[in-house]
Amino acid sequence: MIRYEGTLYRPPSEADSLILQATIGCSYNECAFCAMYRDKRFRVRKLDELIAEIAWAKEHAPPPRKVFLADGDALVARPAFLHAVLDALRRAFPNLARVSCYASPQALQVRSVEQMRALRDAGLTLYYLGIESGDDRVLDALTKGVTADEMVLAATKAHDAGVKLSTMILLGAGGRARSHEHALASARVVNAIGPRFVSTLVVTPVEGTPLGDRAARGEVDELDPVELARELRTFLGALDLRGTVFRSNHASNFLSVAGTLPKDQGRMLAALDAVLADPDAAPFRPAWLRGL
Repeated sequence: MIRYEGTLYRPPSEADSLILQATIGCSYNECAFCAMYRDKRFRVRKLDELIAEIAWAKEHAPPPRKVFLADGDALVARPAFLHAVLDALRRAFPNLARVSCYASPQALQVRSVEQMRALRDAGLTLYYLGIESGDDRVLDALTKGVTADEMVLAATKAHDAGVKLSTMILLGAGGRARSHEHALASARVVNAIGPRFVSTLVVTPVEGTPLGDRAARGEVDELDPVELARELRTFLGALDLRGTVFRSNHASNFLSVAGTLPKDQGRMLAALDAVLADPDAAPFRPAWLRGL
């Protein structure tokens, strides 16, 4: 059977995927806002355990269209290990459409273009990359571990390897003081990367994280729904992308906005303008719908 250690996390778009824990935890695990893997010590799973789990899934589960390699940073595992896992998946599920994983900027820095291209050819075709912000001051406050320029260089390597990127920006990460700068700088970074997918989430202080500790001390300046809508409008208005799917419909968001850029950009901006013109009539999600 398939075994999972600790709480399992995956992107919303992987809801129907077969999830394999290729690694446990996150190799970096220092982001100030993230509580997902703080109870786990990073390690790479034993290959024979994963091979056995793939064989079990072949016998006991419907053939999956997609597979997601958890936990937080599977790409940092040795290429030979990942190739062995991908080979087992391809043999077990010949009609598999794609394999994906989270990819930290640190892992992208370690992997070469040639290594990522070979893994793409073996089936690992999509990375989820948390950009969070394009503002270096915000990235430093989030303890992201890279600058905006380093983020672009790391992501460009994946792009050059032919890997699709699904990227995330954290609305509200700059507080009120840097909301405008955070939005514009994030758009510049996303434009430079040119991902296949881009989504926004709202930064949420979580107990047990440095950000949560700062919030408990009253040091975090959380934006209200209207301020977040304004920041989203600034970010979206500054995007210059071609064929990128845009989503702002994660549970953390107060507003749900979705479309393809640039085709739907005007429609989405008009919807945000309407919210800002009449906030009382805006379709903000209540807190209980956002899981808060």
